[in-house]
Amino acid sequence: MIQLSILKITEYGPWTLTLGSDREHELQMLQASIYKQIQKLFSEKNCLVFLNRSDEFFVVSNGLTLDDHIEIQKKFKESFEVNLTISIGFGESPFEANLKAYDAKQNNVILNKEHNIFGFIDNSSELNVSIMHLDVDDLKSKRKDNSPFEISLKIFELYSKTAKYFIEKNSLTFFMGGDNYMVVASNDAKNSVQSFIDMIKNDDNISLNCGIGNAQTSRDAVKLATKSLDTIREIRDSGKQKPDVYEL
Repeated sequence: MIQLSILKITEYGPWTLTLGSDREHELQMLQASIYKQIQKLFSEKNCLVFLNRSDEFFVVSNGLTLDDHIEIQKKFKESFEVNLTISIGFGESPFEANLKAYDAKQNNVILNKEHNIFGFIDNSSELNVSIMHLDVDDLKSKRKDNSPFEISLKIFELYSKTAKYFIEKNSLTFFMGGDNYMVVASNDAKNSVQSFIDMIKNDDNISLNCGIGNAQTSRDAVKLATKSLDTIREIRDSGKQKPDVYEL
């Protein structure tokens, strides 16, 4: 079972219009500041925030109570003029938890009206999460024949393919910057990742490494996933035959 919290900046569009036409630089700085603050507040509670869009965030919030979410909302409001709506859901897979959080918001299932928190929290089940951390192996070699913008195009095309493939496995994919992606994964996703890596290598001539971490909280799972990815690199750099996938 996994718990997911979806954060959305509310009344953002009308508020941006009050800044006038020369506002884009201010909005970009604001969005970066909001992301930094939200990541800080949730990471302090052993969670990790994934940037979905610049006005929306996903958090694997295993272990967090309603009071924890209220505390975060209060601290956020101390720093920003805009507000957040939080929708919480849980499920056997990441995509199912996403749907439950979405349905709660659509059907106005209120957990705390004052702090704009909707959804469902399951305190009876044992929560766990699997994170897959993928990166492109030897991206440096591709820079010899591709400009920076062409490299970015390849990275975003790969992101689209990764997200489409793993949503069919009831999993959620997020671009983490550089050539890194993280998948909040179901068991089906973990079992099929080698097939995905083989497909990308055959179709796009891109080699991927995948570190997998399993834990009760998202921050711990990501730590193990990254450690797994580092282990693949260490095996490669030692001159031994590296695995494509390593799991802790």
